[in-house]
Amino acid sequence: MPKLSSFDYAIVRVVPHVEREEFFNVGVILFCPTRRFLQARIRFDPERLTPLAPDIDTAMIQEQLALIPRICAGGADAGALGALRPFERFQWLAAPRSTTIQVSPIHCGLADDLEAALDDLFERLVSTNPNE
Repeated sequence: MPKLSSFDYAIVRVVPHVEREEFFNVGVILFCPTRRFLQARIRFDPERLTPLAPDIDTAMIQEQLALIPRICAGGADAGALGALRPFERFQWLAAPRSTTIQVSPIHCGLADDLEAALDDLFERLVSTNPNE
């Protein structure tokens, strides 16, 4: 049986009007330093945003959200952030912000299969259709 590893995760949120503090979850970032694992799952449905902010630039939000998995992966495709160590990239991604895209406080967990843990968190915290 694989050994359990501790991990940290943060939930990615879209906050259309920061002053109102209304948000919906669009992703999860999971980091495990002992296994050098840093990945994100993102799903943004612009139609969910329409009731809260019909005039918001959903294309810009999609572009910004698409950067998160690239930053997790690191390398040249992630720009200057891609040169940082995984821990530094996670800390940068999980830092508090007062913008349209925010993350939750960092939470922790234990898992032997980090991919499965990320999938499970994503399903429970982000998915709007339990059959997806």
